[in-house]
Amino acid sequence: MPGIPKTNRLRFVVSLTRKDNDYQLEQATAAEEAARQLSVHVDIIFAENDSITQSQQLLNVIQSHADSRPDAIVFEPVGATALPQAARAAAAAGIGWVVLNREAQYLSELRKASSAPAFVISSDHREIGRLQGRQIAALLSKGGAVLCIQGPSDNSAARERTEGMRETKPANIQIHLLKGKWTEESATRAVQSWLSLTTSKKARVDLIAAQDDSMAMGARRAFDQIVDLSERAKWLRLPYIGCDGLPKTGQEWVRKGLLAATIYMPPNTPLAVEMLVQARRSGNQPPELTLTAPKSIPSLEVLAKKSS
Repeated sequence: MPGIPKTNRLRFVVSLTRKDNDYQLEQATAAEEAARQLSVHVDIIFAENDSITQSQQLLNVIQSHADSRPDAIVFEPVGATALPQAARAAAAAGIGWVVLNREAQYLSELRKASSAPAFVISSDHREIGRLQGRQIAALLSKGGAVLCIQGPSDNSAARERTEGMRETKPANIQIHLLKGKWTEESATRAVQSWLSLTTSKKARVDLIAAQDDSMAMGARRAFDQIVDLSERAKWLRLPYIGCDGLPKTGQEWVRKGLLAATIYMPPNTPLAVEMLVQARRSGNQPPELTLTAPKSIPSLEVLAKKSS
Protein backbone atom coordinates (compact mmCIF):
# COMPACT_ATOMS: atom_id res chain seq x y z
CA MET A 1 0.00 0.00 0.00
CA PRO A 2 1.05 3.68 -0.28
CA GLY A 3 3.94 4.45 2.05
CA ILE A 4 5.72 1.10 1.66
CA PRO A 5 9.12 1.76 0.09
CA LYS A 6 9.87 -0.25 -3.05
CA THR A 7 12.61 -2.87 -2.96
CA ASN A 8 14.15 -4.91 -5.75
CA ARG A 9 11.47 -7.53 -5.19
CA LEU A 10 8.44 -7.22 -7.48
CA ARG A 11 5.34 -5.97 -5.67
CA PHE A 12 1.73 -6.24 -6.78
CA VAL A 13 -1.53 -4.90 -5.35
CA VAL A 14 -4.49 -7.28 -5.59
CA SER A 15 -7.89 -5.57 -5.28
CA LEU A 16 -10.88 -7.84 -4.66
CA THR A 17 -14.56 -7.06 -4.31
CA ARG A 18 -15.59 -8.18 -0.82
CA LYS A 19 -14.61 -10.23 2.24
CA ASP A 20 -17.96 -12.02 2.65
CA ASN A 21 -17.66 -14.15 -0.51
CA ASP A 22 -15.78 -17.47 -0.35
CA TYR A 23 -14.44 -17.19 -3.90
CA GLN A 24 -12.98 -13.74 -3.23
CA LEU A 25 -11.30 -15.03 -0.08
CA GLU A 26 -9.89 -17.95 -2.06
CA GLN A 27 -8.59 -15.48 -4.66
CA ALA A 28 -6.74 -13.65 -1.86
CA THR A 29 -5.26 -16.83 -0.35
CA ALA A 30 -4.20 -18.15 -3.75
CA ALA A 31 -2.52 -14.83 -4.64
CA GLU A 32 -0.50 -14.87 -1.42
CA GLU A 33 0.58 -18.47 -1.99
CA ALA A 34 1.66 -17.74 -5.57
CA ALA A 35 3.60 -14.71 -4.37
CA ARG A 36 5.47 -16.81 -1.81
CA GLN A 37 6.39 -19.41 -4.42
CA LEU A 38 7.60 -16.76 -6.88
CA SER A 39 9.38 -14.60 -4.27
CA VAL A 40 7.30 -11.50 -4.94
CA HIS A 41 5.17 -9.41 -2.60
CA VAL A 42 1.40 -8.87 -2.78
CA ASP A 43 -0.81 -6.46 -0.87
CA ILE A 44 -4.47 -7.53 -0.72
CA ILE A 45 -7.20 -4.91 -0.46
CA PHE A 46 -10.99 -5.32 -0.47
CA ALA A 47 -13.40 -2.78 -1.96
CA GLU A 48 -16.36 -3.41 0.40
CA ASN A 49 -18.42 -4.20 -2.70
CA ASP A 50 -18.43 -0.53 -3.67
CA SER A 51 -17.13 0.58 -7.07
CA ILE A 52 -16.41 4.14 -5.90
CA THR A 53 -14.39 2.81 -2.96
CA GLN A 54 -12.47 0.51 -5.28
CA SER A 55 -11.74 3.30 -7.75
CA GLN A 56 -10.50 5.61 -4.98
CA GLN A 57 -8.36 2.87 -3.41
CA LEU A 58 -6.65 2.15 -6.72
CA LEU A 59 -6.16 5.82 -7.61
CA ASN A 60 -4.52 6.33 -4.21
CA VAL A 61 -2.13 3.48 -5.03
CA ILE A 62 -1.40 4.83 -8.52
CA GLN A 63 -0.89 8.42 -7.32
CA SER A 64 1.38 7.50 -4.41
CA HIS A 65 5.06 8.46 -4.40
CA ALA A 66 7.05 6.77 -7.15
CA ASP A 67 9.13 4.82 -4.61
CA SER A 68 5.95 3.34 -3.13
CA ARG A 69 4.07 2.39 -6.28
CA PRO A 70 3.55 -1.30 -7.04
CA ASP A 71 4.83 -2.89 -10.22
CA ALA A 72 1.29 -3.94 -11.14
CA ILE A 73 -2.33 -3.93 -10.02
CA VAL A 74 -4.53 -7.02 -10.26
CA PHE A 75 -8.21 -6.37 -9.64
CA GLU A 76 -11.67 -7.84 -9.91
CA PRO A 77 -14.10 -4.98 -10.68
CA VAL A 78 -17.06 -4.36 -8.41
CA GLY A 79 -19.14 -2.38 -10.88
CA ALA A 80 -20.14 -2.69 -14.51
CA THR A 81 -16.96 -1.07 -15.84
CA ALA A 82 -13.33 -2.08 -15.44
CA LEU A 83 -12.28 1.42 -14.28
CA PRO A 84 -10.89 2.82 -17.56
CA GLN A 85 -9.69 6.10 -15.99
CA ALA A 86 -7.70 4.29 -13.32
CA ALA A 87 -6.35 1.94 -15.99
CA ARG A 88 -5.02 4.84 -18.06
CA ALA A 89 -3.49 6.46 -14.99
CA ALA A 90 -1.77 3.19 -14.11
CA ALA A 91 -0.40 2.80 -17.64
CA ALA A 92 0.90 6.37 -17.62
CA ALA A 93 2.72 5.60 -14.35
CA GLY A 94 4.23 2.42 -15.80
CA ILE A 95 2.13 0.18 -13.55
CA GLY A 96 0.91 -3.14 -14.95
CA TRP A 97 -2.86 -3.66 -15.06
CA VAL A 98 -4.66 -7.00 -14.85
CA VAL A 99 -8.46 -7.29 -14.91
CA LEU A 100 -10.07 -10.43 -13.47
CA ASN A 101 -13.40 -11.87 -14.61
CA ARG A 102 -14.56 -8.86 -16.58
CA GLU A 103 -14.44 -7.47 -20.10
CA ALA A 104 -12.18 -4.44 -20.58
CA GLN A 105 -12.68 -2.94 -24.02
CA TYR A 106 -10.00 -0.30 -23.46
CA LEU A 107 -7.19 -2.89 -23.18
CA SER A 108 -6.03 -2.75 -26.80
CA GLU A 109 -5.59 1.01 -26.50
CA LEU A 110 -3.79 0.59 -23.18
CA ARG A 111 -1.35 -1.97 -24.59
CA LYS A 112 -0.47 0.37 -27.47
CA ALA A 113 0.06 3.35 -25.17
CA SER A 114 2.31 1.70 -22.59
CA SER A 115 4.90 -1.07 -22.35
CA ALA A 116 3.54 -2.04 -18.91
CA PRO A 117 1.77 -5.44 -19.02
CA ALA A 118 -2.01 -5.13 -19.42
CA PHE A 119 -4.32 -8.10 -19.84
CA VAL A 120 -7.46 -9.93 -18.71
CA ILE A 121 -7.68 -13.30 -16.98
CA SER A 122 -11.18 -14.64 -16.64
CA SER A 123 -13.04 -17.78 -15.83
CA ASP A 124 -14.88 -18.88 -18.96
CA HIS A 125 -18.27 -17.67 -17.75
CA ARG A 126 -20.19 -18.73 -20.84
CA GLU A 127 -18.77 -22.24 -20.49
CA ILE A 128 -19.67 -22.19 -16.78
CA GLY A 129 -23.24 -21.45 -17.84
CA ARG A 130 -23.13 -24.24 -20.43
CA LEU A 131 -21.90 -26.66 -17.78
CA GLN A 132 -24.72 -25.63 -15.46
CA GLY A 133 -27.21 -26.16 -18.28
CA ARG A 134 -25.81 -29.67 -18.77
CA GLN A 135 -26.01 -30.34 -15.02
CA ILE A 136 -29.67 -29.30 -15.10
CA ALA A 137 -30.27 -31.62 -18.06
CA ALA A 138 -28.65 -34.52 -16.19
CA LEU A 139 -30.66 -33.94 -13.03
CA LEU A 140 -33.98 -33.26 -14.80
CA SER A 141 -33.84 -35.85 -17.57
CA LYS A 142 -37.63 -35.73 -18.02
CA GLY A 143 -37.83 -31.94 -18.04
CA GLY A 144 -39.20 -29.58 -15.44
CA ALA A 145 -38.73 -26.09 -14.02
CA VAL A 146 -35.73 -24.40 -12.42
CA LEU A 147 -35.60 -21.49 -9.98
CA CYS A 148 -32.30 -19.78 -10.85
CA ILE A 149 -30.60 -17.13 -8.67
CA GLN A 150 -28.37 -14.93 -10.85
CA GLY A 151 -25.65 -12.49 -9.97
CA PRO A 152 -26.24 -8.72 -10.44
CA SER A 153 -27.75 -7.75 -13.79
CA ASP A 154 -24.95 -5.22 -14.50
CA ASN A 155 -22.31 -7.94 -14.12
CA SER A 156 -21.03 -9.43 -17.38
CA ALA A 157 -20.10 -12.73 -15.67
CA ALA A 158 -23.70 -13.18 -14.50
CA ARG A 159 -25.07 -12.38 -17.97
CA GLU A 160 -22.68 -14.76 -19.71
CA ARG A 161 -23.47 -17.59 -17.28
CA THR A 162 -27.19 -17.13 -17.94
CA GLU A 163 -26.66 -17.06 -21.71
CA GLY A 164 -24.50 -20.18 -21.57
CA MET A 165 -27.03 -22.02 -19.42
CA ARG A 166 -29.81 -21.20 -21.87
CA GLU A 167 -27.67 -22.58 -24.73
CA THR A 168 -27.45 -26.08 -23.24
CA LYS A 169 -30.52 -26.55 -21.07
CA PRO A 170 -33.14 -28.74 -22.81
CA ALA A 171 -36.20 -27.10 -24.35
CA ASN A 172 -38.50 -28.95 -21.92
CA ILE A 173 -36.97 -27.15 -18.92
CA GLN A 174 -38.40 -23.76 -17.90
CA ILE A 175 -36.31 -21.16 -16.06
CA HIS A 176 -37.59 -18.69 -13.41
CA LEU A 177 -34.93 -16.04 -12.69
CA LEU A 178 -34.25 -14.21 -9.42
CA LYS A 179 -31.49 -11.64 -8.79
CA GLY A 180 -28.82 -11.95 -6.11
CA LYS A 181 -25.55 -10.17 -5.30
CA TRP A 182 -23.08 -13.08 -5.00
CA THR A 183 -23.80 -13.52 -1.26
CA GLU A 184 -25.79 -16.00 0.81
CA GLU A 185 -27.78 -13.20 2.43
CA SER A 186 -28.82 -11.66 -0.90
CA ALA A 187 -30.11 -15.02 -2.17
CA THR A 188 -32.03 -15.61 1.06
CA ARG A 189 -33.75 -12.24 0.65
CA ALA A 190 -34.48 -12.85 -3.05
CA VAL A 191 -36.11 -16.21 -2.35
CA GLN A 192 -38.07 -14.86 0.63
CA SER A 193 -39.42 -12.04 -1.54
CA TRP A 194 -40.37 -14.55 -4.23
CA LEU A 195 -42.12 -16.79 -1.69
CA SER A 196 -44.23 -13.83 -0.57
CA LEU A 197 -45.72 -13.52 -4.07
CA THR A 198 -49.02 -15.21 -4.87
CA THR A 199 -47.54 -16.55 -8.11
CA SER A 200 -44.91 -18.55 -6.20
CA LYS A 201 -47.66 -20.67 -4.61
CA LYS A 202 -48.67 -21.94 -8.06
CA ALA A 203 -45.19 -22.17 -9.58
CA ARG A 204 -43.71 -25.57 -10.34
CA VAL A 205 -40.05 -25.88 -9.33
CA ASP A 206 -37.99 -29.07 -9.67
CA LEU A 207 -34.48 -27.74 -9.04
CA ILE A 208 -32.75 -24.72 -7.49
CA ALA A 209 -29.76 -23.37 -9.44
CA ALA A 210 -27.54 -20.49 -8.32
CA GLN A 211 -24.64 -18.79 -10.03
CA ASP A 212 -22.47 -19.30 -6.98
CA ASP A 213 -22.44 -21.75 -4.09
CA SER A 214 -23.09 -19.18 -1.38
CA MET A 215 -26.30 -18.09 -3.15
CA ALA A 216 -27.39 -21.73 -3.45
CA MET A 217 -26.95 -22.07 0.32
CA GLY A 218 -28.80 -18.79 0.83
CA ALA A 219 -31.74 -20.21 -1.11
CA ARG A 220 -31.67 -23.33 1.09
CA ARG A 221 -31.72 -21.12 4.17
CA ALA A 222 -34.79 -19.24 2.92
CA PHE A 223 -36.70 -22.50 2.35
CA ASP A 224 -35.50 -23.86 5.70
CA GLN A 225 -37.26 -20.94 7.41
CA ILE A 226 -40.72 -21.86 6.05
CA VAL A 227 -43.01 -22.49 9.02
CA ASP A 228 -45.16 -25.20 7.42
CA LEU A 229 -43.18 -28.41 7.95
CA SER A 230 -44.49 -30.29 4.91
CA GLU A 231 -43.96 -27.25 2.67
CA ARG A 232 -40.45 -26.81 4.06
CA ALA A 233 -39.61 -30.48 3.48
CA LYS A 234 -40.88 -30.27 -0.11
CA TRP A 235 -38.48 -27.43 -0.94
CA LEU A 236 -35.50 -28.92 0.90
CA ARG A 237 -35.87 -32.23 -0.95
CA LEU A 238 -35.15 -30.54 -4.29
CA PRO A 239 -31.67 -30.72 -5.83
CA TYR A 240 -29.58 -27.53 -5.37
CA ILE A 241 -26.66 -26.67 -7.63
CA GLY A 242 -24.14 -23.85 -7.44
CA CYS A 243 -20.83 -22.62 -8.75
CA ASP A 244 -17.29 -21.84 -7.47
CA GLY A 245 -16.67 -25.36 -6.19
CA LEU A 246 -14.02 -24.46 -3.64
CA PRO A 247 -12.70 -27.40 -1.58
CA LYS A 248 -13.84 -26.13 1.84
CA THR A 249 -17.24 -24.81 0.75
CA GLY A 250 -18.88 -25.93 -2.50
CA GLN A 251 -17.14 -29.30 -2.75
CA GLU A 252 -17.75 -29.96 0.94
CA TRP A 253 -21.45 -29.11 0.54
CA VAL A 254 -21.64 -31.61 -2.34
CA ARG A 255 -20.06 -34.29 -0.13
CA LYS A 256 -22.60 -33.56 2.61
CA GLY A 257 -25.53 -33.66 0.18
CA LEU A 258 -26.48 -30.01 0.66
CA LEU A 259 -25.68 -29.42 -3.01
CA ALA A 260 -26.32 -31.94 -5.76
CA ALA A 261 -23.53 -30.41 -7.86
CA THR A 262 -21.24 -27.44 -8.23
CA ILE A 263 -18.82 -26.09 -10.84
CA TYR A 264 -15.19 -25.65 -9.91
CA MET A 265 -13.69 -22.32 -10.98
CA PRO A 266 -9.94 -22.23 -10.33
CA PRO A 267 -8.84 -18.93 -8.74
CA ASN A 268 -7.38 -16.56 -11.32
CA THR A 269 -4.98 -14.63 -9.09
CA PRO A 270 -2.13 -17.21 -9.13
CA LEU A 271 -2.03 -17.16 -12.92
CA ALA A 272 -2.13 -13.34 -12.89
CA VAL A 273 0.86 -13.19 -10.52
CA GLU A 274 2.79 -15.76 -12.58
CA MET A 275 2.10 -13.98 -15.88
CA LEU A 276 3.10 -10.61 -14.41
CA VAL A 277 6.38 -12.01 -13.15
CA GLN A 278 7.14 -13.50 -16.58
CA ALA A 279 6.16 -10.25 -18.32
CA ARG A 280 8.26 -8.06 -16.04
CA ARG A 281 11.31 -10.30 -16.40
CA SER A 282 11.02 -10.89 -20.15
CA GLY A 283 9.69 -7.49 -21.22
CA ASN A 284 7.00 -9.16 -23.36
CA GLN A 285 3.27 -8.47 -23.23
CA PRO A 286 1.17 -11.50 -22.23
CA PRO A 287 -1.88 -12.40 -24.36
CA GLU A 288 -4.65 -9.83 -24.06
CA LEU A 289 -7.16 -12.45 -22.84
CA THR A 290 -6.63 -15.75 -21.03
CA LEU A 291 -9.56 -17.96 -20.00
CA THR A 292 -9.43 -20.60 -17.28
CA ALA A 293 -11.51 -23.77 -17.67
CA PRO A 294 -14.33 -24.80 -15.28
CA LYS A 295 -15.13 -28.39 -14.24
CA SER A 296 -18.36 -30.07 -13.13
CA ILE A 297 -18.31 -31.62 -9.64
CA PRO A 298 -19.32 -34.41 -9.72
CA SER A 299 -18.77 -35.17 -13.41
CA LEU A 300 -21.78 -35.00 -15.71
CA GLU A 301 -21.62 -38.78 -16.17
CA VAL A 302 -21.77 -39.41 -12.42
CA LEU A 303 -24.55 -36.86 -12.07
CA ALA A 304 -26.63 -38.53 -14.77
CA LYS A 305 -26.18 -41.95 -13.12
CA LYS A 306 -27.24 -40.60 -9.72
CA SER A 307 -30.28 -38.93 -11.25
CA SER A 308 -31.36 -42.08 -13.10
